[in-house]
Amino acid sequence: MPEALELTVTAPIVSFRNPLYDGLQVGLPCPPPSTVGGLLTAAAGGWDQVPPDTRFGMTFRAAGSGIDLETYHPLGVPGTQANATIKDRDFLALVTLTVWLTENIDLWARALRRPVWPMRLGRSQDLVTTVTRRVELSASSGRQGHAVVPFHIPRAVGTAMRLTTVISDDRARFTWDSYRYAAAGARAEIDTGFATRDGQAVAMLPPVHPNQLTPAP
Repeated sequence: MPEALELTVTAPIVSFRNPLYDGLQVGLPCPPPSTVGGLLTAAAGGWDQVPPDTRFGMTFRAAGSGIDLETYHPLGVPGTQANATIKDRDFLALVTLTVWLTENIDLWARALRRPVWPMRLGRSQDLVTTVTRRVELSASSGRQGHAVVPFHIPRAVGTAMRLTTVISDDRARFTWDSYRYAAAGARAEIDTGFATRDGQAVAMLPPVHPNQLTPAP
């Protein structure tokens, strides 16, 4: 059975803005892979410390959701001052993110034991708690549950979403991919290549390192 490092991330409040809605604060029901990649990068101390082929599988669940108010700073024309305003912001409460890493396990175990930078998920003010353990995965199918899976996985159900997989260091370039996620959980039996001992399917998502992007001309 392949060994994996299982990372469990918990937080009381998180919020993931959907960048497809310009000027609106529309929330996503789960973190994009790029956001989870950023969390791992904070632990490692920068993208230059992250293996370029870094991939992971993940599940995400929230006990509740709501709407709060947040100060919004719109971008203005260079040289002009843009007035801050207040907008509604979707948030998720009492969340658990579970991440499985199957490569460079020792590196990630060290990084997550003593993170270089504060561990946050979504907004900069949303700090998280992390716990790691080594587990064994089986090469078998499993239940979809709360897994975020690539759209092409046969028999996968849930909401189809376009999420950012990779974001460049300067945040000027993005890679978008199609995924499925069932916020309430799904009983569907899917074959993603790996499953945990309790039958949770683990779908390895595409690499998240910025070197996946073509350099800007």
